Amino acid sequence: MDITLLPLQKHGDERGLLVALEEERNIPFSIKRIYYIFDTLHGIRRGFHAHKATRQVAIVSRGSCKFHFDDGINKKEIELNDPAIGLLIEPYIWHEMYDFSDDCILMVLANDYYDESDYIRNYQEFLERVECNENSQTK
Repeated sequence: MDITLLPLQKHGDERGLLVALEEERNIPFSIKRIYYIFDTLHGIRRGFHAHKATRQVAIVSRGSCKFHFDDGINKKEIELNDPAIGLLIEPYIWHEMYDFSDDCILMVLANDYYDESDYIRNYQEFLERVECNENSQTK
């Protein structure tokens, strides 16, 4: 499983720092939706889904959280704790977010508008779809 961390250039001086997010430049797609998660209670996991087509970049603008990724074969854990690092989440990657710090603000940029039909929310269905995709690609 290839998980891509995107370094985001920091600009600043003695007044502070700024990170600019630009579609098709440091964000590898056109941005159609931005949302953010905050005030997550201790012990709560979020996500529990994969997308069929949507691509996303997750950035912690404050604090930290961890990600669990699963491509149907491999699993990987990553912690985000730097607002100058983006985490690219491609389609057909099951993801869960957890261990949110008290001050965590997790911002997500998506290449498409919200569409419930793009979500795979059942893990068993996700595994079946991944297996079907792999079988069709090997033929």
